[in-house]
Amino acid sequence: AGLAGVGGIAAAGAGSGLAIASRVGPTELPQTVAGFHSLVGAAAVATAVGEFLHLAPLGLLTPVSIGAIVAATYLGAITTTGSLVAFGKLNGALGSAPVSLPKRNLVNALLSAVSLWAAARMMRSPTLAVGRAALAACTAASLFVGAHATLAIGGADVPVVITCLNSASGWALCAEGFMLSSTLLTTVGALIGFSGALLTQDMCVAMNRDIVSVLLGGYGTSATGGGEAMVFEGEATFTDVEATVENLKAAKEVIVVPGYGLAVANGQYAMAEIAKELRAQGVNLRFAIHPVAGRMPGQLNVLLAEAGVPYDIVLEMEEINDDFKDTDICLVVGANDTVNSAAIEDPNSIIAGMPVLHVWEAKNVIVMKRSMGAGYAGADNPVFIKDNTDMLLGDAKKTLDAIKAKLDD
Repeated sequence: AGLAGVGGIAAAGAGSGLAIASRVGPTELPQTVAGFHSLVGAAAVATAVGEFLHLAPLGLLTPVSIGAIVAATYLGAITTTGSLVAFGKLNGALGSAPVSLPKRNLVNALLSAVSLWAAARMMRSPTLAVGRAALAACTAASLFVGAHATLAIGGADVPVVITCLNSASGWALCAEGFMLSSTLLTTVGALIGFSGALLTQDMCVAMNRDIVSVLLGGYGTSATGGGEAMVFEGEATFTDVEATVENLKAAKEVIVVPGYGLAVANGQYAMAEIAKELRAQGVNLRFAIHPVAGRMPGQLNVLLAEAGVPYDIVLEMEEINDDFKDTDICLVVGANDTVNSAAIEDPNSIIAGMPVLHVWEAKNVIVMKRSMGAGYAGADNPVFIKDNTDMLLGDAKKTLDAIKAKLDD
């Protein structure tokens, strides 16, 4: 009966996960990952509380088991609410701007110390009554810390937060392994924890972020100054589909920089067809991918692969950044922050010091966007008003379909 019950629950969970995943498109992947992370955290908290309620009446609590229970509760609760807030930011239910209480870091530190108090209190008096109160306080404080810490992080740093929460979910699982004396759980948790930590470090390097500053609720860019951001003045020039097609046909070297806007518009298939057509006409067309393009690592790589774009023409930033100066046309499709020259030109910009793709070095830049608005980080992009830039406004998919139709004529 026990195994049958577990099997039934597992089947129900697998069915629910499959149903959710089957309805998730490429643009919803980041928030879906965040949502599933919250479930991992909630499971860790539930398991920790259940194990405590099992061991305490039997008098079997030990310092090791208490430490593991509190660690799983603390990490699991932070992962739960932190992931839910990240989900809200990515899904648009919450604003991307940082929100926090005064002296946020002190508040978070004091509430995190509640977990240490809970562990010490339970070790001194490992009874059911004392443990319930201590564990309840630990859970409530940790749930608040997870939400508060993530709310205080700006939208530009949410991709880093996702990988950091991935690591936290792994360490929560690792703590469960110690708690349940399960080598498998401990090993898997450690693998997830370390891989998430390494991915977080790679993300921070790609964005020139300091992970400590990110988690403490600042933009954390090492090069950011303390003054007001520059105001870039100038007027944008605009182009149309017909002129864009003529320029693309006349070019020999073309670099396409896709961004989250391409994913939102579901324009990857039209873009793949355009690339195929131009390359067949002798144009050396390649794609340039920023390490944090989209809302999570690798999202644009997956998007292009799904559309059948050959891997050998999809290059990472460090592989292609020096080639822009020899490029006839750079076609930016739905990207903004990752091609923002303010990161280099303005030491007071909120993205100052962040490595970006040097699209403005191309002879001609065509930027496809819905509007002239700022990107997810909220920083104005001076590339839009540079002399060699033409704006092609509109829905990316409709515009790409129109370009493809003109190429076929």
